[in-house]
Amino acid sequence: MLPEGGLALDRSGHDVVIIGSGIAGLRAAIEAARVGEGKADVAVVTKLQAMRSHSVSAEGGTAAVLYPELGDSLESHVFDTVKGSDYLGDQDAIQRLVEMMPAEIYQLEHWGMPWSRREDGRIAQRWFGGYSYPRATFAEDKVGFHEMQTLYDTCTKYSNITFYQEWFATSLVVEQGEFRGLTALEMKTGELLSISAKAGIIATGGAGRLYSFATYGHSSTPDGIAMGYRAGVPLKDMEFVQFHPSGLIPSGILITEGARADGGVLLDKDGARFMGKYAPEKLELASRDVVSRAIITEIEAGRGLKDEKSGYDYVQLDLTGIGAEKVKERLAGIREIAMKFSGIDPVKVPLPVRPVCHYMMGGLDVDIDGATNVKGLWAAGEAACVSINGANRLGANSTAECLVWGRITGAEAARYAARRGVSPVPAEAARAEEKRVFDGIFHGRGGTNPYDVRDSVQRAMDKGAFVYRTEDGIAEALRTVRALRKTDFLHCDDRSRRYNTNLTNVLEVEAMLMAAEAILASALARRESRGAHARRDYPRRDDVGWLRHSLAVFSAEETEGGHVNLAYSPVKITKYQPAERHY
Repeated sequence: MLPEGGLALDRSGHDVVIIGSGIAGLRAAIEAARVGEGKADVAVVTKLQAMRSHSVSAEGGTAAVLYPELGDSLESHVFDTVKGSDYLGDQDAIQRLVEMMPAEIYQLEHWGMPWSRREDGRIAQRWFGGYSYPRATFAEDKVGFHEMQTLYDTCTKYSNITFYQEWFATSLVVEQGEFRGLTALEMKTGELLSISAKAGIIATGGAGRLYSFATYGHSSTPDGIAMGYRAGVPLKDMEFVQFHPSGLIPSGILITEGARADGGVLLDKDGARFMGKYAPEKLELASRDVVSRAIITEIEAGRGLKDEKSGYDYVQLDLTGIGAEKVKERLAGIREIAMKFSGIDPVKVPLPVRPVCHYMMGGLDVDIDGATNVKGLWAAGEAACVSINGANRLGANSTAECLVWGRITGAEAARYAARRGVSPVPAEAARAEEKRVFDGIFHGRGGTNPYDVRDSVQRAMDKGAFVYRTEDGIAEALRTVRALRKTDFLHCDDRSRRYNTNLTNVLEVEAMLMAAEAILASALARRESRGAHARRDYPRRDDVGWLRHSLAVFSAEETEGGHVNLAYSPVKITKYQPAERHY
């Protein structure tokens, strides 16, 4: 049991509780707070300080059709996204995203967002991969930071939004299929508390730290995804993991697609530009899955270079042709990153880059309103799978999705809460979670180092579920993950109560293993190549057998298939029939 005290039941009850404080979470909080004349009592629970959420690191842009009179169109944005998804995206959801996004850009501007400007003073946009028009709205190369700052500042204007910062959510409380609230560790005291709420929204981001070479912050673990999964929400399309073409060697920090949009080119070891062989029309601005596969193909053909210190093979991203002044004006952030983390000034020398884990197309299964199969529970942003991204996300659509479904789920949850009475978290559910966390982990004993388990998971994912995949490689990684789940890693050596990151790290590793198993089981079953899921043993897309969404359903009892039961659901096609992709 918890030392020096026990579980404080229902410390606070709220109308809407949002787990996660990134772009989706903050946008949801604002919308929930202002729906119905601002009567909803809204809570935001985050394991970080809100402005440390990983959304601050988004660099390149947010996609929206702003200038139809100059040649762009809603229909073009829809088709580009459907094509980019390799036809696995739900077309009704894509249509909704595209139609709602222009208003979100202007709403952010009215709240104080410092969008970059054209010479005529209008909001600027740049090219991004897979688009047929330059519709990535940007703020230099710090769009995520500025969007987060704008949203957080706006949240502070609402007295009915409460932030629980540095509170680590450990479980969702669901009773008879309805959301009742959550349990969370208040990290500064070490107390486990329950928060009752009429409605909940999971907006905790993706699972990128399942890979060792990743653009994600180290806090980006699949806690929220795993909580929803354990509570009975299926995980949709988890096999589709996006690898961004340009992760900086050796750190993995993102070099924005905006660098290629502004004129950067990819070169092999001899300085030859190679994308013309793979995407003769779009070149470096083909979709991310195409460019990532091209880079790996070049490296495997012996046309890459090797960083001797890290051991990573790489190609070169040459920005020298852009011009020093333009780099300093529009790509100042990545220039600073390159100089600090790799000792290279991209104004003078090409950058070493290779594909890097960047985004999860899959997530908690939700409908077009972001609702899960648990009554009163929604999900938004990267933690959710609506699905607009299908098998491959186009750049600048992620922050757009966070804004649109943050708005939608915030409004839906607030309206739902307005019709509901207060239902406190059942004491038995809270006590069971207290027993799991403190008796099972805090006071647990085991010989397996949880940090070694985390490293082993990452190595297995790096090897078995990278840009190119095979049945043997996926199966080996899956066996590794399932074996790791059975080890005695659920223990905590740190006995302190305050800011016990050892305890929260173990909880993160537990979530990582759950998400990794879902990814690998779904990938092993999908015997085709589509978007980011490239099988060397099944190199072609199979629309007859596999034009469908994967659903991983959690099984508390281990079966022959581990803890994953697989099911499938149809893709929503409204207008565009599947066709072969060319860039």
